[in-house]
Amino acid sequence: MRGSRPKRRVAALGSAGALVTATLIAGAFAAPTANASAGSGHGQDREAKGTAIAAARAAKAGIGWQDCPADWNLAKPIQCGYVTVPLDYAKPYGKQIKLAVDRIGNTGTKAERQGALIYNPGGPGGSGLRFPTRVTNKNAVWANAAKAYDFVGFDPRGVGKSAPISCVDPQEFVKAPKADPVPDSEADKLAQRKLAREYAEGCQERSGAMLPHMTTPNTARDLDVIRAALGEKKLNYLGVSYGTYLGAVYGTLFPGHVRRMVVDSVVNPSRDKIWYQANLDQDVAFEGRWKDWQDWVAANDATYHLGTTRAAVQAKWLELRATAKKNPIGGVVGPAELISFFQSAPYYDSAWASTASVFSKYVAGDTQALVDAAAPDLSDTAGNASSENGNAVYTAVECADAKWPTSWRKWDRDNTRLHKDHPFMTWANAWMNLPCATWPAKQQTPVDVKTGKGLPGVLIVQSERDAATPYEGAVELHKRFKGSRLITEKDAGSHGVTGLVNPCINPRVDSYLLTGKLDGADVTCAPHATPKP
Repeated sequence: MRGSRPKRRVAALGSAGALVTATLIAGAFAAPTANASAGSGHGQDREAKGTAIAAARAAKAGIGWQDCPADWNLAKPIQCGYVTVPLDYAKPYGKQIKLAVDRIGNTGTKAERQGALIYNPGGPGGSGLRFPTRVTNKNAVWANAAKAYDFVGFDPRGVGKSAPISCVDPQEFVKAPKADPVPDSEADKLAQRKLAREYAEGCQERSGAMLPHMTTPNTARDLDVIRAALGEKKLNYLGVSYGTYLGAVYGTLFPGHVRRMVVDSVVNPSRDKIWYQANLDQDVAFEGRWKDWQDWVAANDATYHLGTTRAAVQAKWLELRATAKKNPIGGVVGPAELISFFQSAPYYDSAWASTASVFSKYVAGDTQALVDAAAPDLSDTAGNASSENGNAVYTAVECADAKWPTSWRKWDRDNTRLHKDHPFMTWANAWMNLPCATWPAKQQTPVDVKTGKGLPGVLIVQSERDAATPYEGAVELHKRFKGSRLITEKDAGSHGVTGLVNPCINPRVDSYLLTGKLDGADVTCAPHATPKP
């Protein structure tokens, strides 16, 4: 399941949706540190050397900044450009791909400028190109950081404008209704297994040359080349969701290249968790946050009329699900589409009211609001292509980063057991990830995330009840990165904390980015404001 902002989309697997992110100056690139080969398997030293070669080349070339192409929807003064990187870092003079980057200059004075702040929103498969719009849209939470930093976004390899990959025709990908992810029989499971295998084969057919190189360590190496192309000696980085794992891997491979790093809503970096177990852990956390939302809906029954208890709201949900299973709403919204839409609520508090409102309208007899919210829009070909691409990258990276179980008995046993008490997401998530069981490209051993020489203090921010990246992930990274500090937002569960208004958290993020100072001890903050109905 995606660990970044879910779009309204449904995986082609017949399951619920993809969840749902310069001039050459002395020392613009640093030689790879001793730790640059941290990780696993043959060829890591070659890849470290290859990264140094690519970074030196990028530092020399710089980035040819220009106004962004009109169809990128990034208005001036945001500028766009490309950075060239090797497809395979073990062959730095071999095939190259171009990565799209954009930037907006710092809003403060020349004296206030501290370099570039590079952002990844998660996924895997999320585009970071919207990051500079936090400045053009005058986002108050980021105003202080924007004075000091150029805001730089990029599309990771395989994403969007950066050698995009694909696994299936995008219009086929979004077609609805899909099969109910919760199987009623062995025949249902067999059908889903066939779809997952066909999806993996589609990835190979459409994007086979890219698949072996679609790994988090390679994206971390790309990040180092972008750093060099920007003329930055060290990296300032903000990563959310999967972006935290990218940061953790970068910090392990290039500890001496980090200046400041903020990671928000943390993927558990333990090798045992990447990625099969991490997805099972999500299913448990999603169920908990789903219940939090239902409690809130029940507390606001005067607005939504969906029941005064969690049990009453859940009963309405099960009734809606059963109706949609029997006769898809508007002919297109079945259980898979419902999960794809409703999962926004456990992800983000900001979706609580809008999700409850659509549900409330449906129960009151307005089915159109639900169809508009949950059905695919076949006329939005660009949006559908983006959704399909995001899902392809998500699958390719998670499948390539680690070895997945190939035994269907294991998948079946684990998901059947979990579904009993955590029915909201479990099977939908299983089918979304099942292509990894028959993945046609090489699967790596995950990097052993740890502190290397020169790694500065990293700031970790996490809400206690996050569904997409459960809290234990932040604790694990905190243990592995010595000198890091953990800010816990207690009794909260929104995914992506640093973008929310919280007077306990925002000044601490600013202070770290502006001065490098961390609190003397870990901090627990009260939650941000509860959504209003």
